[in-house]
Amino acid sequence: MIRSCVTVSLVPEARGGQFIFWDDLSEACRKAGQLNFDAVELFATPSDLPEPETLVRLLDDHGLKLAALGTGSGWVRHRLTLTDGDRHRRERARQFVCSLIEYGGPFRAPVIVGSMQGRWTDCVDRDTALSYLCEALDELAEHAERYGVPLIFEPLNRYESNLVNTVADGLSLLERLSSQNVRLLADLFHMNIEEADLGAALRAGGSRIGHLHFADSNRRPVGCGHLDFVPIVSALREIGYDGYASAEALPYPDSEAAARTTRQAFRRLFEVSDGARRGEGLNEVS
Repeated sequence: MIRSCVTVSLVPEARGGQFIFWDDLSEACRKAGQLNFDAVELFATPSDLPEPETLVRLLDDHGLKLAALGTGSGWVRHRLTLTDGDRHRRERARQFVCSLIEYGGPFRAPVIVGSMQGRWTDCVDRDTALSYLCEALDELAEHAERYGVPLIFEPLNRYESNLVNTVADGLSLLERLSSQNVRLLADLFHMNIEEADLGAALRAGGSRIGHLHFADSNRRPVGCGHLDFVPIVSALREIGYDGYASAEALPYPDSEAAARTTRQAFRRLFEVSDGARRGEGLNEVS
C-alpha cells in the first residue's frame, strides 16, 4: 500500500524551495500528524538534525515514520557533488552522504542522492563524471546495505543536471553499478519535463522505483497544476509500488494549505479508490 509523506526542510539556505514545511520540525510533525500523514521526509545537513532520541519522540508522539533523508543540502550549503573534479571534494561529498546514511539507518530511512550527483563540465567530461558517480554510488549503497536500506538515486531535469535526466537514463546508470542496492526516485515534477509518457516511464522503472516525489507539473501540490494523475496511479499499481508518495512541493499558497491539499489528493487518488477496489462485489445480491 502506498503511504503518504510530507517534506520538511531544516536548511535556512533552501528557504523558498520545494518543501511543504520549514524550519520548525516539532510544529511540522504536529501538523503532519493532525492531517494523518504516514511519514515525514527531511531535508537537512547532519548539523541541522536533532539528536536521534529527540526525533524518535517527535515521530512517536505524532504517529509518524521517517520516510527518507535528502542530501541536497550538501550542494546548497557546501557546493559538494559526487562528480567534482577535485578528489578531496568528492571525498567530502561521500562523507557527507555517509553521515546521513548513518543517521537515517536506525530509522530504516534511506537517503536520496539528487543534486549532489553534480554535472559534467569542461573540466570533467561526461564519461569521467559518470565513472566518479558510479564509484560513489557503489560505495554508498554498500554502506546503506549495512542498515538494511537501499540508496535512492534521483534523475533530475536538464536544467538541474546533465547526467541522468530520465527513468531510462537512471536504469542505464543502475546497469553500470556493481551494487544491487540502489533504487530510483521518480519525481513527477522532473518527469513532467523530461518524459514523453509518465505512466510508461514508471512501468519501465518497475521494481527499481524506490521512492516517489508527489507534486504537480508546476511543483505546486498535486491538483494545482496540469498533470493527469489517472495514468500515473494506474502505472504505480501495475508495478506494485508500495513505498511513499512524498510531497516535495512548494508551500502554495502556504505550508498548511499545501499540506491539506496534498493529503486530500492522496486520499482521492490512493485511499478512496483502493478502498473501492477492495470492496468490489461485497454488496451484490447473490
